[in-house]
Amino acid sequence: MYTKYLIVACKKNKAAINITTNLSQFRKNPLLASMRVDSPGFDFYLTEEEVLYDENLDHDKINKYDFVIFPCTHKSDKGTKSLSIHAPGNWRQAELGGKSGQVSPTSAFFQKQLFENLNKNIQEHELADKYELTLECTHHGPLINKPCVFIEIGSGEEEWADRRAGFVIAKTISETIDNFKQNQYNEVAIGIGGPHYCPNFNKIQLKSNIALSHIIPNYSAPITEEMIKEAVNKTQEEIDFALIDWKGLGTSEQRQQVLDILDKNYIRWKKTSDVGK
Repeated sequence: MYTKYLIVACKKNKAAINITTNLSQFRKNPLLASMRVDSPGFDFYLTEEEVLYDENLDHDKINKYDFVIFPCTHKSDKGTKSLSIHAPGNWRQAELGGKSGQVSPTSAFFQKQLFENLNKNIQEHELADKYELTLECTHHGPLINKPCVFIEIGSGEEEWADRRAGFVIAKTISETIDNFKQNQYNEVAIGIGGPHYCPNFNKIQLKSNIALSHIIPNYSAPITEEMIKEAVNKTQEEIDFALIDWKGLGTSEQRQQVLDILDKNYIRWKKTSDVGK
């Protein structure tokens, strides 16, 4: 169980400052919180430079905490207005921080509960017509040793400064920290295939009993044994199976290569289209 959370945000990142400013109102008195060892709480760590790059972070400080949350801006080529969640890491070449072929640890349970709470708060605060709620596949840095997740506002200046969006994400972070539990009834899966914004995985994360951790997108193909092992090993919970976006996994040959890897490593698999049937 996680009790000590660290919110890591860059002072120059407009969405990060928007979110952390809102989040400060939810912070418990650290002196009172410290009197109860089992009481969850969070601290802030504000960096001078962007958090995507390992060299900008004090890893000794980070390693003193149980779980790390990175509030951040999101940018998209299409300019889609979104509130999104994803784990950090690089399946192939590291172009925006981290290390090539390595991903950071994450928790499927925490990601699921964060996503569910974000959906609830978007509805309650009437942001559903303005923002698209979405998971993203695992991408960009940093590479750290503690379980972590990014939660982002996208994808332009107006959205990054949107105080209601900042409040909704702050409320979501606070509620998830306060109420997080290891849900023994959830099945845990890694995701394989599909596009960057994961429409099939979004539905499953919200509407099924499955909790998703790392997602390997189709554009990272060919998907290798090393990628799949990295996704499994960097999930805090024990994996029950791999969830495959079948139609979003390239050719029949590419799909068979993935199935062969899963079978070789004794990893069960399901198609996203079969969930709920």
